[in-house]
Amino acid sequence: MKREKYIHTGDYSEVKITENEIVSFDKHDSTTTSFRVYEDGFVGVHYQQGKMTDEEGFEKAEKNLELKRPYPFELEGGVRELDKRERLLTDLELMKKAKAELAYLRRAHPDFTFSGNFFAQTYFEQQKNSAGMDYQVRDGHNGAGIIFKHKDSKDLDDGYFSLNFRRGFSSKKFREMADNYLTNFTKMVELPDELIIMMPEWNLNGKLCESLNAEKLALGTSLLAGKIGQKVFSEKLSIYHNVAKKNIWMSPFWDADGIVHKGDKLCYIRNGKILRGYADKRIAEKYGVECTGSAAREYSDIPRNGWVNFRINPLKKSPKEILQELGGKLAVLPVQYSGGGFSATGEYAMPVQMGYLTDGEKILGRVPPFTMRSSMFDIFGKDFIGVAKYMSLWNASMMLVRMEKGNL
Repeated sequence: MKREKYIHTGDYSEVKITENEIVSFDKHDSTTTSFRVYEDGFVGVHYQQGKMTDEEGFEKAEKNLELKRPYPFELEGGVRELDKRERLLTDLELMKKAKAELAYLRRAHPDFTFSGNFFAQTYFEQQKNSAGMDYQVRDGHNGAGIIFKHKDSKDLDDGYFSLNFRRGFSSKKFREMADNYLTNFTKMVELPDELIIMMPEWNLNGKLCESLNAEKLALGTSLLAGKIGQKVFSEKLSIYHNVAKKNIWMSPFWDADGIVHKGDKLCYIRNGKILRGYADKRIAEKYGVECTGSAAREYSDIPRNGWVNFRINPLKKSPKEILQELGGKLAVLPVQYSGGGFSATGEYAMPVQMGYLTDGEKILGRVPPFTMRSSMFDIFGKDFIGVAKYMSLWNASMMLVRMEKGNL
């Protein structure tokens, strides 16, 4: 009989803000463990919130072998530890920082009310087993998420911005972001004739990620079924599952089956060509496809397929540099958008209740409400411009893409 444990722990300290006032300070920690025993192709699992001894946990897991959860795969070995922590704020520092930044927001932007939080968070993930595995990662960051509302607005809120830091908390960068979002809020400008959308890539890549599921590809229910090995998207599009040390953020570098990728990354689309779909051990065996180490942890059950951290290979240029190369065009940054998304056929439509016009570096004013329309194949095909390098001003690697505009 073999044994394995998944362990997750975390600490979270938070200063909550409501309508320009600090209303509470909350602090909590959590420990979650999955005790697992393997015998005759089955796994017994005991899920535990809070602490429990190994003796008790594995005893409960062994009793659950009678549920006959199938797991006919060999356990993986390997030892590796990664620590990404730099400098977390103490609780006292966090409260002082929240008071100082809230005072700045009230003083610099008196026409707005602010809600949200300032926080410090730690993260620890470990997987150990009797086959010799001991993988673990530690991480942590400080951050703020601010909801803002103009005094003349009839909406519940008018937008949101956030910023995260591993090393302390930069008031300079936080205030630059706040000023950028708020200074030209009341200045109304027209939408450009050519609509270039600028937003974090993860806000647009959900359908593409879903379409690369190897099970859906095998069953023919994916929009990319039958297209493995074909060039489907823009030459400029390359997508990797990427958990390399410099990119990892509050995440493990291994999958729930214990697989680690060479170089901590695996390419799925290269220069527009579909190379593979993602499959854990179970899906790979079931459909006779490549196992890509894509098992997501289920603390109370067997792993499920779907652990992917897709990143589009970024350009070595800022959003402003990209727009300048297009002849000095301007982009629109959606701030509030809801009520749309991708259809089953890959068509995309999203009402944008509020958006900003930007040169890629500064916000120039607020545009009228509109609808942005496209499709998965156009977004990552003929209309794909590229992903800019990370900028703390936007707290993201921004993707730029052309879309059709419509009235709202």
